Amino acid sequence: MPEPTTNANERTIETPGIGDTFPELTVETSHGELELPDDYEGEWLVLFSHPGDFTPVCTSEFVAFEQRREEFEELNAELLGLSIDRVHSHIKWTDWIDDNLDVDIQFPIIADDQGTVAETLGMLHPGAGTATVRSVFIVDPEGTVRLILTYPMEIGRNIDEILRSLRALQKSDEQEVAVPADWPENEAFGDKVLMSPPSTEAGAKARREEADAEEYDYYDWWFVTREQ
Repeated sequence: MPEPTTNANERTIETPGIGDTFPELTVETSHGELELPDDYEGEWLVLFSHPGDFTPVCTSEFVAFEQRREEFEELNAELLGLSIDRVHSHIKWTDWIDDNLDVDIQFPIIADDQGTVAETLGMLHPGAGTATVRSVFIVDPEGTVRLILTYPMEIGRNIDEILRSLRALQKSDEQEVAVPADWPENEAFGDKVLMSPPSTEAGAKARREEADAEEYDYYDWWFVTREQ
């Protein structure tokens, strides 16, 4: 269920939380109508909002996302933008990007001119004005929210971090491990992953023997690294 949060203006913001099922939404986009999350079943979805079309930071972000789109697709992930502008504004803006910056935006953009989608997803923050903040939702192939990032309007997002987060989530799912800070370029551990700590006393005792047998890097029963 969405978790309510309260800000200084005493207004409650509800947003889906990590581990929640992404809300079922019918959305109008620059590529036609979509059903979320059903139309992305079996794929990862990277949904990101921007404050408005024809704005400089948002334009730089859309160029950056499109330039990395194939990397997302190689990870079985689709990009989907959103703002509270109308469809014709999205089309005019992406045409401008193509004409002036020579970048053809090929992913769809949700036209949420009534703000209902942004409201459902907690993208409208009273202290930030009437436009959507820069939110990112990563939704897995089963429709579960796995990651949420929120940036202020004046700061563009780091596409490398979004791709890194997507790769890290997939690595965690595939190998049932966690990943350290700055993975896969952690200063202390490189691209090694972290074993989940045992949940019982017997498991903690067995972890040392397991680490020796499997050539894990054993620091303590709760802190063990291994090669991917």
